[in-house]
Amino acid sequence: MAGVVDSSGNVVELRRRPTLGHDVVGVENSIVELVHELQQHYDVAAVGIGAAGFVDASRSTVMFSPHLAWRDEPLRARLAGRITIPVVVDNDANTTALGESRFGAGAGHRFVLCITLGTGIGGAIVMDGRVFRGANGMAGEFGHMQVVPDGHRCPCGNRGCWEQYASGNALEREARELIVARSPVAHRLDEICGGDPAKLSGPQVTDAAREGDPLSIELLADVGRWLGTGTAGLVAAFDPNCIVIGGGVSDAGELLLGPTREWMLRSLVGRGHRSEPPVLLARLGPQAGFIGAADMARSAARRSRRADRRRARQLERQQLRQQLREQRGEGWFRRSDRPGA
Repeated sequence: MAGVVDSSGNVVELRRRPTLGHDVVGVENSIVELVHELQQHYDVAAVGIGAAGFVDASRSTVMFSPHLAWRDEPLRARLAGRITIPVVVDNDANTTALGESRFGAGAGHRFVLCITLGTGIGGAIVMDGRVFRGANGMAGEFGHMQVVPDGHRCPCGNRGCWEQYASGNALEREARELIVARSPVAHRLDEICGGDPAKLSGPQVTDAAREGDPLSIELLADVGRWLGTGTAGLVAAFDPNCIVIGGGVSDAGELLLGPTREWMLRSLVGRGHRSEPPVLLARLGPQAGFIGAADMARSAARRSRRADRRRARQLERQQLRQQLREQRGEGWFRRSDRPGA
């Protein structure tokens, strides 16, 4: 997904392109094609990339992606060779958090904890308008905290990661297992997928919950319980002003956020004797990631222009000093007054 974003965080135009996670070159080609398409209609100053993976501290290389084939991928260099304007790469959860803290639900708060629920769990901390990236640029991978030793296998290679219990994948897995088991409580979900559990999606479970299906409501509450319990630990660690929940699973609204708040408050250390951060629904939806990426890119473009102006001023000063030296007869070209010289 790509979009043109103005300085106020408004999306001027949005375009999508299907990609295959295992096709590294194909993903790169899609990004470049989208940029070139949008450049034909807009004066694009810079490009921000929200990448689903661990991005190094220099924000140039995707070290590892649990769900894509990026392994030590020099994404910024590859794209910069094909895009002639500044390119910035960061983790997609970081760009989402920045977008929400600048233009969305976290606006006006100094310390924002952002959690995105989709295939897995993304997360980030924004402190005074700046994303906290850690020593190596990989902070915020909350979804891969181990919460159940020897639990469900995670695509990252470990077991029991938080995202295996509080994510879209977790919601779908639990629903499908009940359908496979021919549980009588799963009759509505069985009808929705036509008896083929593999066809059941998380949004279908959410829709069924909105329609009053008891099992779907219970499954979302289970995700909320895991989400709230894990969030309480993050609050203990970071003490944020607010918590913003986004991503596709957050479309369930209060069906998810209600249980999340309940279990967070039940698990929060110092409860009753501390300020309890509000749990807020993200406002920018799926556009938050590239709104934040665009804001990062805009900042990079401003820094690039300032650097260009500094270099130009330095060059002008050097040229002026050179001219003055020439006028004064200084430097290597100075004529010697010594006899015989």
